Formats: sequence, structure tokens, C-alpha cells
Amino acid sequence: MKLYTFSGENPAIALQKAQNTCGKDALVVSTKQLKKKTLTTEALYEVVVAVEAKKEREKVALKKEKKPALLDEDVILDISHHAKALSTKVHEEQNLSLPSQPEDNKYEKLEDDLRSLNNKLDNLQEILWEEKSDKRANLVIPPEFAGIYNSAKKSGMAQSHLDDIMKSTLEHMPSYMKNSPQTIERYFQVLLKKMIGVRIEREIPKGNKKIMMLVGPTGVGKTTTLAKLAARFSFIEHHYKVGIITLDTYRIGALEQLFQYAKMMKLPIEDVVDTLDFQKALDTLSYCDLILIDTVGSSQFDKEKLQKIQQFIHASDRSIDVNLVVSASTKLEDLRDIYTNFSFLKLDTMIVTKFDETKGFGNIFSLTTETSLPLSYFSLGQEVPDDIMPASGDFLVDCIFHGYNKESK
Repeated sequence: MKLYTFSGENPAIALQKAQNTCGKDALVVSTKQLKKKTLTTEALYEVVVAVEAKKEREKVALKKEKKPALLDEDVILDISHHAKALSTKVHEEQNLSLPSQPEDNKYEKLEDDLRSLNNKLDNLQEILWEEKSDKRANLVIPPEFAGIYNSAKKSGMAQSHLDDIMKSTLEHMPSYMKNSPQTIERYFQVLLKKMIGVRIEREIPKGNKKIMMLVGPTGVGKTTTLAKLAARFSFIEHHYKVGIITLDTYRIGALEQLFQYAKMMKLPIEDVVDTLDFQKALDTLSYCDLILIDTVGSSQFDKEKLQKIQQFIHASDRSIDVNLVVSASTKLEDLRDIYTNFSFLKLDTMIVTKFDETKGFGNIFSLTTETSLPLSYFSLGQEVPDDIMPASGDFLVDCIFHGYNKESK
């Protein structure tokens, strides 16, 4: 395999350059940001792809002539069908290539056999280290699958989801791919990516207006997230006229913090106490392309505060995009309660915060697949305005298996 590096203003441009040069079958090895976007310079991303050497490609072609095998595209299409069967809604699909079937060569086969034996020993150790109380719903995990199974389990993913996905993988994965833990992991990751719903950030059509309201429990970082979004839409990624409304007049500190952010970014801001004030504030900011609304943090069990938020939504005849803000560090059981008790507000998307405060992200995967609520943004830390990015299935799956690394975002 040979590695090639390409760069661009965003990952899509860099990947397109790689595909134009190396072909669409090039395997993406890594994607990372080299330089952040500033007011005067564009961002810079790097994509590293792997391409088979010419001699190796000829061998693969000869092998395929002798013994027909599933094409990579067929495997990907098959994964898509399985993902749709496992998840109620698939919002974004990616055309990723999986490794080809290994070739027959006496010496190469011997090396592969030794490598496979070592992998099996490692995976058998992982199985033996599993707690005896783990029944796995009568699911038998082959040694080659043990590593990926245990990684997903430790991520906080719901056990039922993990078992269903593993059963589907064991049933549908091409047999020639089941001997390599690396290939199994690749297949497993692609399947998970296709199950994650993502709402892609789109341009606001000229002449249109958009209103985004952030709702969620106390302490998840709604105010900080709103400030990051305000900066993103007003001068980092877009140049919209942005206005801010805050319904959170309960916490004086939060109100002062948001007013300070608005002052720094030179954005108009209105604080609102009741529904009449809310309608007036919307009228005052009607010239804005985008209005961001901060709400009071509320326990998912505080019905009175939640109903108050609903009154504000119903007080306006305008379409309001309601975004549920949750923390990645919240356990799955509590996330389910939060979604259930906020869902009557007719949620549109989910924003996940505090990526830097946890090592497990399987809970977010399970919540979004259970609810079919698409992800829209990830808030990665406390820095305003930098630590935010549009949601990505690739990024979330990478965090599930390898954790969040701020340097590689």
C-alpha cells in the first residue's frame, strides 16, 4: 500500500482531490484539521489515503478473474440495507470502500496465518476477561469479533442495540472478511455511520428567515453553545444578520454572560419575560436572517418550566426550529428521560455538548437511533467561538471507538 496526502479548505475538497488523483477506491486512512479558519485565512484540512501498488492491483484483478467475489460497492450497498433494517431512519450515507479479499501467495499466506493466529489469541484473552455474568442475550461472539464488541460495549451503547448490530454483522458480512479484526472493525464502523441521523447545515435561502431555539436540562451548556452558533453564523462560516433572544432571566449570571457575548460580537439582543415581550422581540429582530433563542435550563421532570417554554413557542405564528441540547457525559437512561419529557416541544434536532468531558459516546449513538432525532452540532469544549462543529457520523463513530481527541478534530 502507498500513502498519499491531499489538503483543502474543508474535508470534502481534500477528499475530492484524493479521488480525482487516486480514484474512488482509495482508502481513507485519516482526516484532520491542520489550521483553523480565521477572519483573514481559510481553514486547512489534510486527508491521507492509501492506494494499492500497481503490482498488487494486478494480482487482485487476476484473482477476481479466477474466482468472482463481492465488489466493494456491493458490500457497501449490503451494509446500507442492514443499517436501514436496524435503524428507523438513515439521514446520511457515505461511499466508503472496504479492503479487498486477500490474495493467495504461499509466503504472504504464511505471514497472514501467523498474524491471524496472534489476533485470535489476543481476542480470546478479551473473551476470557469478560465478566461471567454477561449473558450477551445468548449471542456467541467469534474471537475475531471480540475486540470490536468489547470496545462498543465500553462506549455506553445500549446492550440490545449492540447485540442486534452484532447479529446482523455476523449474518450478512461476507465470509472472506471475517478473518481479519481490522476488516471487521472497518465493516462495523461503516454500519454504525449509516445508522446515525445527521441534519446537514444548509445555507438560509436569500430572503428567508430562520429561528432556532435551544432547549435542554440545566448545566448542559446551552448559553455557551448559542454564543458559538452566533459567531459561526455571523462571521466565521457565514455572514448572516444574527439576533439573540434570551428567555433565561432566572439566572442573572447567565443573562450577563450572554449580553457580554452579544456585545463582543456586536449582535442585537433582547431579554424576554412573558409571551407578549417575546412577540415584540421577534418583531424587533425581524430584519435578522437568523434569530437564536436561549431558554431557561430545566430539569426534565419540571413540567411547569417545560410548559412555559411551550407557551413561548405557541405565542408566535412563525416557524421555530427547536434544538434539544444534551451533554455527551449524561448516561443513556437519563438521556432517554430528557428526550421523553422534552419531546412534546416538537423537537427538530439534537445538539451534543461536552465532548471533552467523557470517554464514552455510545449513549449518544443509542439515543439518536432510538428516537430518529437527527444530530445537528457537536460542542467540543468551552472555547468560544472555536469549539463547535456540524454533526458528523464519521466523527461520532470515531469517538465511540477511539475517544475524543481535540487535536484531531
